[in-house]
Amino acid sequence: MKLCMIGTGYVGLVSGVCFADLGNEVICVDKDLNKINSLKKGKVPIYEPGLSELAIKNYRNKRLNFSTDLKKSVKDSDIIFICVGTPTKKGGSSADLSQIYNVTNEISSSINRFKIIITKSTVPVTTGDEIEKILSRKNNKKKFSVVSNPEFLREGEAIRDFSYPDRIVIGTNDKKAGKIMKNLYSPLISKGASYLQTSRRAAELIKYASNAFLATKITFINEIANLCEKTGINVEDISIGMGLDKRIGSRFLRAGPAYGGSCFPKDTKAIISTADKFKTNLSVVKSVIKSNENRSKILLDRIYRMLNKKIKNKKITFLGVTFKANTDDMRDSSSLKMIPSLSKKGAIIKYFDPTGYKNEFSKLKNVTNKASIKDAVQSADLVILHTEWNDFKSINFKNLAKGKKFIIFDMRNLYSSSKIKQQGFKYYSVGK
Repeated sequence: MKLCMIGTGYVGLVSGVCFADLGNEVICVDKDLNKINSLKKGKVPIYEPGLSELAIKNYRNKRLNFSTDLKKSVKDSDIIFICVGTPTKKGGSSADLSQIYNVTNEISSSINRFKIIITKSTVPVTTGDEIEKILSRKNNKKKFSVVSNPEFLREGEAIRDFSYPDRIVIGTNDKKAGKIMKNLYSPLISKGASYLQTSRRAAELIKYASNAFLATKITFINEIANLCEKTGINVEDISIGMGLDKRIGSRFLRAGPAYGGSCFPKDTKAIISTADKFKTNLSVVKSVIKSNENRSKILLDRIYRMLNKKIKNKKITFLGVTFKANTDDMRDSSSLKMIPSLSKKGAIIKYFDPTGYKNEFSKLKNVTNKASIKDAVQSADLVILHTEWNDFKSINFKNLAKGKKFIIFDMRNLYSSSKIKQQGFKYYSVGK
């Protein structure tokens, strides 16, 4: 099939590359000429394991192409995926849909035969209805079908998640569009993926409800971790004991920093905004947002206590600053709250992240990026394991310390408390 992916951000690029790898003809469109030229040269602008190799392979095989010409790309394609950003509105909590509607207006003037227009972006309930209205102003409704097909890609695991999805959700009541979509996804369905066809509005809400629930699990176990710290209980025992219940499951029950990234923060806010619009109170999700926003403050308070509330001129190292491992995504990472706060109190901060220098910290005093773990921890008073990169799971702190016994704050519970303490270090973890 001939597919057009509008937007070469995380969702559009990963989906486009993977669809091409399934044998489809895919054109990825973006208005950023520099990005398109870079992609043609094999330079992928995001860090995602395996994506660069897959993109180069399919570009060379001519199944994948890149363009800035949206109108021509739409005319030449059968299925159009809208994959542009839906960030939180500035100064508000609802999703900013301006890019969605701008793209829809451009698509509207390029429909030359029957097209399936798909929202792959995460959009609030009724967005598909509005897209349909915009397209109907210039086109007969028989010439297009608007479908919701939410993505469920985890950063760092996106190619695997696309290739072996838990489920494929298609939101449409149009039999013709439903049949074409099922055919498009047939290679994945044949490998065991569950296929669910619902109403368009239901598909839109499934995405938000899923993310809100996962955010709730993370926040719940973080609050239980707070209780464990006060009662001398190991939160990992609690996570295992709960997770063995098949009704609950073990995934997303790992205590640590606040949730961050491109989805959970904005999607929990957006579903609250949608609920308010329909005069419905999502009190649980509101509590999740409030608790998560307070998470970094709780962890900072622990840091202050570890250093006897003497932060000025203390040398603090962060190992990892992205919101999770295997991604360069800094969006809503807890490091964006913690590092500025510590810097403001006079701490001297070094950080090492496998994805390199972060511009987000460029204007902060006494904050520097280091090229290696060794350089980062040298002469530190406190080392904070912030992100669970594999690079940090087997560090020999004794060799790195060179006689200096710094404090270790393991926010991801990567290490055995007894083993680190035997080496003479003060060791703190989460929920223990």
